[in-house]
Amino acid sequence: MSKLSIGRCKLLSIAVIVAMLIVSAPAHIFAEPNQSAKADPVQVYDMGAEKVTKIVPNNAEYQREALSWLQSATGLAVQLDLDEKCGYIYKVPLERTADVDIEGVKVQVNDVFLIHCPHKKPLLLVFSKKERKPYLLVFKADIKPFLELIHQAK
Repeated sequence: MSKLSIGRCKLLSIAVIVAMLIVSAPAHIFAEPNQSAKADPVQVYDMGAEKVTKIVPNNAEYQREALSWLQSATGLAVQLDLDEKCGYIYKVPLERTADVDIEGVKVQVNDVFLIHCPHKKPLLLVFSKKERKPYLLVFKADIKPFLELIHQAK
């Protein structure tokens, strides 16, 4: 199998995991995205356990962190080397649609998925608002403040 085919298979694996995250959420979470001033809850999906392990109320701190990730995006992830069981995916629904510049293309997104595997650089997965096209992004922002917030949340 070529490197390109392997990369596409791994991206498909991540998309399936994200789909499981979306399906496992309560139905009201996806009823009308971004229609209210209050964002839907933040969800933590444990890739090893293959389930959502934590749901916490979304707040201004989570919004600020997610927006800082998007603002620090440096481009598309060229190569994906991810073990499907390596860590966590954090879903942060945005209060308002955000514009992201991805290599010269403006994309509007409603949710940010942070893919965090220990000992690897974190990645962002976003879907365009209209076409629901996935974009896997590299970024520079520090995720440590977010991880501390989410792990302290009850």
